[in-house]
Parts: sequence; C-alpha cells; structure tokens
Amino acid sequence: MSQSLLQEVKNRDQVFSFLRPAEQPALNVDKQILLYLEGLSVSFDGFRAINDLNLYVRDGELRCIIGPNGAGKTTMMDIITGKTRPDTGSAWFGQTINLLDLDEPAIAQAGIGRKFQKPTVFEFLSVWENLELSMPSPRAVFSVLRAKLDGEQRDRIEEVLTLIALQEQRESRAGSLSHGQKQWLEIGMLLMQQPRLLLVDEPVAGMTHQEMDRTAELLISLAGRHSVVVVEHDMDFVRQLAGRDRTVTVLHQGSVLAEGSMEQVQNDRRVIEVYLGE
Repeated sequence: MSQSLLQEVKNRDQVFSFLRPAEQPALNVDKQILLYLEGLSVSFDGFRAINDLNLYVRDGELRCIIGPNGAGKTTMMDIITGKTRPDTGSAWFGQTINLLDLDEPAIAQAGIGRKFQKPTVFEFLSVWENLELSMPSPRAVFSVLRAKLDGEQRDRIEEVLTLIALQEQRESRAGSLSHGQKQWLEIGMLLMQQPRLLLVDEPVAGMTHQEMDRTAELLISLAGRHSVVVVEHDMDFVRQLAGRDRTVTVLHQGSVLAEGSMEQVQNDRRVIEVYLGE
C-alpha cells in the first residue's frame, strides 16, 4: 500500500470508528416509528437554526425533506448523527436509543448511516476494496485490509455491487469512476454497514439525467429494508422519489412548514410563497 493511501486511511479512520464495539440498548421499533425528533431547537451565535422541530419517520419509510437554503435541513441531520447537540428537545432512535446520549461513532454503530453531498470514497482502492473495508467488524482497519473474506462476506459484497450497479467496475479504482458512480459506491459503502436508517444529502447534485434516474431507482429499492431520508433541492428528482403516496416534509426557518404527499405540498400556499415560488 502506498504511503499516500496509508495516510489517507489514517486521516479518515474516524469514518470507520463504528467498527469499535460499544454497549448500547437494542433497537426497538414496536410502535413502527424509527426516528423521533421532538421539540428540537438549536441556535448558533443568536441565529436559531432549528426551532421547535418535530419529525417522525416510520420504519422502512422513504421520506423526502425539502426547503429553502437556511431551513435547517443540514443542522437536523447533524443532530441526528451526533455532530451537533441541540439546546432543547429530544431525539430517539426507536423507543430505546436516546441519540443525545451517544457520540458520532456510537450513533453509526446503532444503525444510522449518513451520506454527504460530496462523495467520500477511497480513490486509490478498487470498488471491491472500498466495499470490503466498509464491512462491520471488530477488527482494526489495517487488519480488515489484510484479512481473507469468507463466503458470506463475499456474497454480501456481490449483493451490494449488484444493487449499486457497479459489478463491471469491481476492479476499477474508485478515483476513475464518474461522479454518479462515486455517489452509488458511497451508498454501497454505507449499505455494507447494514444501517436501519440512511440519511442522504442532495444525492443527485452534478449528475446526468440518466444517473439521476438510476439513483432514484436505487433509493426506492432500499425502502422497506431501510428507512431512507433524502434531503434534495431538485424537484423533478423529489417527484420521482415521492410518487403519489410517499410523505414529503417541508422545512422553513428550522421547523416543519408542511407535510404530506408531493401533490399536497406543491399546492400548499405557504410552501409556494417561501420555497416553490422562488
């Protein structure tokens, strides 16, 4: 392994810090709600980024979150993943896991994965090696790189490769992939961790129309096996994801402005005034 790649792995070891075991309650979703955000508020230098936010995501649901810049979408995801602590309110994963009691690695290990807008993959490793390195394991990162895979682990990588449509690129260096393919690879890396909740931030920014269609198919296929929360600005893409019956949540000034089907929020006068009518 080259020195530059070794340094990259060292610098980004926190990405895989979920590999370290930690004691926490078992996830319980008896009430079919996977994510509870209640009364959340947080301010930065006098600016209230989140203002009494209440949001509930069902187990297995695909939820779209839209809203103008500054609506609090990124801050909301920061709270869910432990990057930001709210001033008030509560955040629960199922009925038993208090997210505000956990740090970022523990939240990842509990079953919450986050994909940022800019793909973060190991560009000097192959597609297969990126997925291999992302497998949950109590072993250290460097041990994972040197370990031999068993049949079940290989089957899991093959399954994810098929899901993200990168079977033919398995031996290709991640750095040679197109922008869209890197996005799919990063989603695949998160899927290797088998998250119960997947947070996806503006996944189609910079994609071609063909890549956007494929991304919509991928995210829709994940619903049911995972809960997927997608934050996006591209309304055509949101319409593809939401269809006729999925819930769309509109944030404005740190709280929920409207919620319902895509048709309902598109025809909501408040939404038109603050967002869609811009």
